[in-house]
Amino acid sequence: MITTGGTIAAHLLLRVRTDVPVDTPRDPAREAAERELSKPVYHENDPSLLQRALDRFWEWVGGLFESASGVGPGGWLGLTAVAVVVVALIAALWWRLGTPQRTPGAADSLFDDSPRTAAEHRAAADRHAAAGRWNQAVQERMRAVVRSLEERTVLDPRPGRTSDEAAAEAGRALPEHADELRAAARTFDDVTYGGRTADEPAYRRVARLDQALERTKPKLEAADATAEGAAR
Repeated sequence: MITTGGTIAAHLLLRVRTDVPVDTPRDPAREAAERELSKPVYHENDPSLLQRALDRFWEWVGGLFESASGVGPGGWLGLTAVAVVVVALIAALWWRLGTPQRTPGAADSLFDDSPRTAAEHRAAADRHAAAGRWNQAVQERMRAVVRSLEERTVLDPRPGRTSDEAAAEAGRALPEHADELRAAARTFDDVTYGGRTADEPAYRRVARLDQALERTKPKLEAADATAEGAAR
């Protein structure tokens, strides 16, 4: 039988043992902390991967300019002048050349999926021109040119044909208009793929070509050769 004194001693010993701090080994403690900090709740407000990449990039650019300012003539003032000149040159080239043109591919066909007659394309072009929408007016008038040549059998109807292909084929059948056809195709490509803006004179040139072609008869030998080449 345990005496009262023994019971008190046992309680004191148990209390002493529970008050002793538990030493956790260093590596398991670090791993436990990493697991805890890896939980999503701690990273809800972290910047995205793109934001972190942009921050690193701008830090790199800032360091580059800071280094250049120390070795360039005039320090920051000279570096700023050089940067202004470079930006001015880029702006001048962009204004002169426009947006880089994309080479038309197989998907860049002249017509969309809803076939229309030449008269319908001309009517659409006239509506766009009346509203001052010169880009759309140029596009529709060029489509009218090519559709009219197909309707007259100068060109063999072919899905997926581009404006450049149509101009090259029509130019062989109508050599006196070959240069105008190439110019019209180039204008079409500029406003459709190159990001350029057409104006009224550009539209009038394509419209005059359309009217001239209506009055022109193709050379039979060239037309036959064009049809044979398209058939192949």
